[in-house]
Amino acid sequence: MTSQTRIKIPAGFWTGLRQLGMNPHDVVRKASLPLTIINKPVVSTTQYFAIWRAYSDLIGDTAKGIIMLPTVFETAQYPPAVLATYHARDYRDALNRMVRYKQMCPPESLCMKEEGENCTIELKWLSTEEAGPPILVGVTLAFLLELGRRGTGQPIVAKHVEFSHEMGNVQILEEYFGCRIRVGANCNRLTLHRKDLDRPFVSYNAELLEILTPVLDQSLDEQKNKYSTAEKAKWMIKRSLTGGHTDIQTIASELGMSNRTLQRRLADEGTNFKQLLTQARHELAREYLADPLLDIKEVAFLVGYEDQNSFYRAFRHWEGDTPLHWRAEHLGTNRIN
Repeated sequence: MTSQTRIKIPAGFWTGLRQLGMNPHDVVRKASLPLTIINKPVVSTTQYFAIWRAYSDLIGDTAKGIIMLPTVFETAQYPPAVLATYHARDYRDALNRMVRYKQMCPPESLCMKEEGENCTIELKWLSTEEAGPPILVGVTLAFLLELGRRGTGQPIVAKHVEFSHEMGNVQILEEYFGCRIRVGANCNRLTLHRKDLDRPFVSYNAELLEILTPVLDQSLDEQKNKYSTAEKAKWMIKRSLTGGHTDIQTIASELGMSNRTLQRRLADEGTNFKQLLTQARHELAREYLADPLLDIKEVAFLVGYEDQNSFYRAFRHWEGDTPLHWRAEHLGTNRIN
């Protein structure tokens, strides 16, 4: 849950690059990383992002790189967590498994919501210091659609796709996703037609799932236990802050415990819910203000403030400065660096 979480790159990633006619050595060199990473692919978040940026640079166009990799990636190369989604009962089951098991594959996380005729899946970053490369965002959302197409054997199209950054040739993306693409949004989100989630998977394999599910669930539980209750609670607070009211009842429920139990565990770790909420808002505010595409009003909304004045007062308390002045100073520093 930190910016330097260790990440294992599946061997299938390098195989996919070769199928695209790219030499993995060229990608690693472009990322200024040791070639040994290809054989022992455990990297930090910073290194992981560098690999994706190198892939993007070598491809030349972000949109082209987004479409090429998910479509060339062979099912046989899927890691176990992804293999379990491919052999799910239906598209809904596959997506729910993907959201759950993505927790074992930081630094990004997925939030899925079904409402009305829509199903939205939003990508969020666990890191509070650096957002991932646009090409990684695009590949992640494209893979979710590709999963549905391969699993059902049907040419499923998205309803809407939103990206927070420029993504290259938008027309290429619109042809692939089958819908309008919006760039410059305040989120990275794939919206599907909810009725498509009921489509059965022709690749459904109950016996394989019976073997994989207990093993993956155990691995996920073990990974979750590596983090303190405070770390997990603050992470969940960040996921639920945007424009809404985040309370201890909601977070306790997501953690599978009562309010009283959560309060007790946080106290044992020397903190409380109010402190975690403040820390989460402060950290997210710094992250969002570093994005020049977001105006101050949007930042206030994204960190859970209903009005801009309340956000201004809080930020002055945290940083001793206004959000506007803080942004001007830090964006100027980032350009120099």
